[in-house]
Amino acid sequence: MNQDEKKIKVAEAALEHIETGQIVGIGSGTTVHALIEKIDKVKNKIDAVVSSSELTTQMLEAKNIRVIQLKESGAIPLYIDGADESNQKKQLIKGGGGALTREKIIANASKNFVCMIDDSKYVKTLGKFPLPIEVIKMSQSIVALEVIKLGGRPVYREGFVSDNGNIILDVHDLEIIEPISLEQKINNIPGVVTNGLFAMRHADNLLIANGNGIEVI
Repeated sequence: MNQDEKKIKVAEAALEHIETGQIVGIGSGTTVHALIEKIDKVKNKIDAVVSSSELTTQMLEAKNIRVIQLKESGAIPLYIDGADESNQKKQLIKGGGGALTREKIIANASKNFVCMIDDSKYVKTLGKFPLPIEVIKMSQSIVALEVIKLGGRPVYREGFVSDNGNIILDVHDLEIIEPISLEQKINNIPGVVTNGLFAMRHADNLLIANGNGIEVI
């Protein structure tokens, strides 16, 4: 299977987690796009969706699926999303598409977080994929200096503004041995909205597409 085929297979596997009458949280990114393309199969099971990005909302509404705000749903039973990297503890790096803050909010509001990846994203140590940090623009230089002290090389994501109106710094050259500790340290820097480490709230079920099918961890 090529990467696109793996995305379709893992998306189909994730759809099997949806139960009748559920409010479902849905994330963003290319694997989620594959899931939305296949969502007609379970459309009649879904009460409503809480969406993590404006693009996801547009795609869902094009499928005539009701999208509601988290303040309307409260806690949700299921959240489905992809990731840019996952380790063996199901701790993740997310935010390659820039929707990390809303994704983290919905993940924390969910009872069951199902994460979809292909085997190229399953790693021993997080950090090869640059770690995104959503930052309030006026604090860009201060945050960058603090991140350098932590051993990273922050790069401003040119031409990108998050759905929340903020900028993204992508942090290269990190070898993340203690994801929970680093997530907390970065979030404590004034001006940081959040970072793309999902270690404190990691995935509950990790679906990995490989050449043989789907592995569930």
